[in-house]
Amino acid sequence: MSAAAEAVGVTAELIEERIGKVVFRNRARRHALSAAVLEGLEARLAELAARRVPVVILGSGIGETVWSSGHDLGEFSEERDPLAWGRPLERVLRRVRAYPGVVIAMVSGTVWGGAVDLAMSCDLVVADMSACFTMTPANIGLPYSTSGLLRFFGNLPIHVLKEMFFCAAPLDAGRALHFGVVNRLVESEALEAAALDIARGIAAKAPLAVRAVKEQLRVLEDMRPVPVEAMEQIAELRRAACAGSDMEEGLAAFSQRRAARFTGE
Repeated sequence: MSAAAEAVGVTAELIEERIGKVVFRNRARRHALSAAVLEGLEARLAELAARRVPVVILGSGIGETVWSSGHDLGEFSEERDPLAWGRPLERVLRRVRAYPGVVIAMVSGTVWGGAVDLAMSCDLVVADMSACFTMTPANIGLPYSTSGLLRFFGNLPIHVLKEMFFCAAPLDAGRALHFGVVNRLVESEALEAAALDIARGIAAKAPLAVRAVKEQLRVLEDMRPVPVEAMEQIAELRRAACAGSDMEEGLAAFSQRRAARFTGE
């Protein structure tokens, strides 16, 4: 396999008897979550689930500047609303949340956009001091999904959540630890050992009991009734934003490396 081919893809391996490791790569695009990477993540997680691996460590590497730059914006022209229920990222997030075991995000470097959602969909997050989480949808005119916002709503104080989504303000490693987004914060050289330490602790427990508790928590987290009228209003607001000129302008500005000129239309 060529170096270029190796630079994009997702691998899975059993690093100990009951611990798996999934690594995604897309170096040329700062480990962007392209359709190919997302397809690979979905497939590798399904394989480990079929093998009944009770703990999985998920990451893109250690000591790199970027853990993941989020959605590959070059693919947005093909899917106007990349956060719709059946889109690749949403399928992977559901796969992570429904994985019949514990998924630990091992984060080194900055995390952007949809990749923040990926990390927060994991059951636990272990990070080093270089970790920083930034939600960037407002920069390109993309309205975030209700299901995605609910995942953040359960993890962050409302004013911090608004700051992240209104301003695309980064949440650095220290604040992420303070607000409970990160379970354990360590130096880069200790990151893999820290993730493995937690994984071993979980792997030594009764897997069916852990699986049952994870599923109960997932169901309880999703039990937030929203009135039908409110959902219809939200759907219309998102439709208008995705169909408007601001999103086209945001994507064009990103590709041309300039400031976007939004008009609210």
